Amino acid sequence: MTTTGNVAAAKRATDSHGRAVSYLRLSVTDRCNLRCSYCWNCANMRFLPHGEILSYEEMLVLIGAARELGISKLRLTGGEPFVRKGFLNFLAAVRDIHPDMDLRLTTNATLLTDVPRRLADLGVRRINISLDTLDPATFERITGRDFFSRVRTAVDECLEAGLKVKINAVAMRGVNDGELPGFLDLAIRLPLDVRFIEHMPMGDGVPWDVRACWSAEDILAEAARLARLVPVESQSGESGPARMFRIEGGKGRLGVISPLTNHFCGTCNRLRITADGRLRTCLFSDREFRLKPLVRSRVSVGRLAHVLRRALRVKPVGVDILRARKNGTPVALKRMASIGG
Repeated sequence: MTTTGNVAAAKRATDSHGRAVSYLRLSVTDRCNLRCSYCWNCANMRFLPHGEILSYEEMLVLIGAARELGISKLRLTGGEPFVRKGFLNFLAAVRDIHPDMDLRLTTNATLLTDVPRRLADLGVRRINISLDTLDPATFERITGRDFFSRVRTAVDECLEAGLKVKINAVAMRGVNDGELPGFLDLAIRLPLDVRFIEHMPMGDGVPWDVRACWSAEDILAEAARLARLVPVESQSGESGPARMFRIEGGKGRLGVISPLTNHFCGTCNRLRITADGRLRTCLFSDREFRLKPLVRSRVSVGRLAHVLRRALRVKPVGVDILRARKNGTPVALKRMASIGG
């Protein structure tokens, strides 16, 4: 078994397209305390039964198997990870077992009061915060909750704790397309990244309209009229799928993620594991590999790593899947909170 001390030297696993995998996104729960309109179909709202969700101990086993593949970056997500009891203790356990893991979080930040300093103490250095609007009324309309002030306070607390903050906003025409000046101002005043993600039809039955898609190119064209943008070259894949731009005279940066109009499948380096232990090798593919029965039958970490490698061999190119689907149909049948957003 590869130890934490020499995992960096482990041969990184590659798929049949030659893409090396170094990044695991692990969902700790499918539950969320928001009801975002683009994620939920309230007429068909269901959560996984508690017994179907992996225990933290089982998740640690899977993380160990991922390390056998040379995976060095772990993002914990949900649903909303902080709604799960004991999440901070789980973070501490991950850090104790894998002290050199690049540990990151994605959260809606509604439950982060007085937490950022503890995250920093646990070795978390980067946090992605989902925030689609800077207007409290629009926030409540999108999420169904009056929690904007909590999130905005959490952003400041994370920065004060020394965390690198990325604001992720789903770009939606008719919803937040009038707020680009405000988001640019935020990135000018504060040392954080604001990243707009093209609105995708995620989840069967979740409302989506192509007319609501505010494209990355339109965002950049409008932003260029408001500020001088300087392209930033990615360093070791740090920006991931985002195209990043420094804002002249500002402390932060602007980014766009364009899964619909300008895919980044050629450099995809990630695997996803859902809260109920299903491995997805591609966000856009509904093919899943059931890991939970293996974990619960207590197979070895080496055996689990072997299964991950075999699944990686059939990791598809997501854009090929998108092209084969009819316009407007979901890019995945599961909603994003169930996959791990």
